[in-house]
This record gives sequence, structure tokens and C-alpha cells, in this order.
Amino acid sequence: MIHSRLELFSESLGMCTSVTVLLPQRTSGQIGMAGATAAGPPPVLWLLHGASDDDTIWLRRTSIERYAAEYGLAVVMPHAGLSFYCDEARGQKWWTWISQELPAVLDDTFKLATERDQTFVAGLSMGGFGAFKLALNQPGRFAAAASLSGALWKASPDLRERLGEWYDRIWGEAGLQVGGVDDLAGLLGSADKNSLPKLWTTCGTEDFLYQDNLDFEAAAAAAGVPLEIEHRPGGHEWGYWDQAIQDVLAWLPIEKLA
Repeated sequence: MIHSRLELFSESLGMCTSVTVLLPQRTSGQIGMAGATAAGPPPVLWLLHGASDDDTIWLRRTSIERYAAEYGLAVVMPHAGLSFYCDEARGQKWWTWISQELPAVLDDTFKLATERDQTFVAGLSMGGFGAFKLALNQPGRFAAAASLSGALWKASPDLRERLGEWYDRIWGEAGLQVGGVDDLAGLLGSADKNSLPKLWTTCGTEDFLYQDNLDFEAAAAAAGVPLEIEHRPGGHEWGYWDQAIQDVLAWLPIEKLA
């Protein structure tokens, strides 16, 4: 795999930020590593980080480079701060950066697939929220979306109390609005069920976000939205996510090349 970390100026943010990109490389000479490419631009997985991390974390805590190489898959890992992939009420426009500006920048920089059936998104914890937010707000862009131990919050009065200052910085006095772009349960209810990407979620049964995941799954069932679910013993930790991201890649509608 070819590994690039780009420092980019964002018009949306008014500052520089970073994105890490893995590109498939055909190789048989690296010890313990297989790589393959298909004809044409590679399919793309947008892979989102959690609240305590940045765009480098998936490379540092998992073997995503090795896993993706077997599928000839490009992986885009953007930095999003502590934003919950939102345009913050008191902060930066991270949602605009991730959902609009960065895709256009990457189109100008790399030869990546842009077709819906070749574009996917996944994330862990805060990034699980971001992955489903992207999929539900931009269903024409992604063929599949996966949440790993996602912070799948719903718009509820107790969320401000749970998150405190973090909540106020992101959503301000108005709060997380029912029916808005950040209301995952509301988006499930209003979505055109025939146009949605495939959705997959996993969460450990000992994870502190387990109940939030059960609530999201119940909302999907009530809305009639198909959702593939996997629960197994585990907490909010990288051993769980290293295995889960392998499961995600095996679930995506792409085939191994290596």
C-alpha cells in the first residue's frame, strides 16, 4: 500500500488540517504482505476516527493497511477533531469539510473511484455516528456504511447532561435538533428506504455505548430500515475494532484480489 498523509488548507475550516490516505499497490515482494490492484480507479472506504483520536489512529492501532491491501481498496481517513462530524455551534465547520470540501479535493488529487457502488464509509465510536450521518444524509454517495461501537446518540433531553460542555460546543443552546442532519433516528424515519446504502452495526455487549446501539437498532426496525447487526462480548477497545474492521471489509460488496 502507498501511504500518504496530507496537510491541507480548508476553506470551510479556515485553517490547515490533515487526511491520511492509503492507496493500493500491486506487490509481491514485501515480506508478509500481499497487494493487488484491479483495472481502473480503486474502490474507496472512508474510515472515521473516534473522539480521542486523529486521522492516523487506524494505522497505529490496527492492521488496516494489510487488510485493505487484499481488496485493492483505497482508504481515506480524515481528521475531524472532537466535532462529532458536525458544523460546530462554537467551533469549526467539520461537517462541511468532510462531506463537501474534502471529497472535491481528493478528486483533484488522486485517481479514486467516485461511483456509488465503489464508495463506502465506516467509523468507530464518534466515527460510527459520523459514518451513519454521512450515509443517511448522502445516500446517493455510498453503497454501504458500517458503525463499530458507534456513539449513535438520539436527540433526547438527557444527552446534554451526559455530554456537558462538549454538547454545548457542538450543538449550542438549540441542541441536537429532532429532524436535523444530526438526528440519526429521525433520518431513519424520513429516508427513502429504497435509496439507502446497506447498513451494518456492531457493538460489544460490555461497551458503555451498548444501550445506545440497541436504541438505534430499535429505531431502524420501527422505521422499516434494514440493518445488519452483530453483537458479541467485548468493550470499547482496539482488540474489538481490529477484528470488527476485518468483518466490515468481508461484508462490503467487493471481492478479495490478493
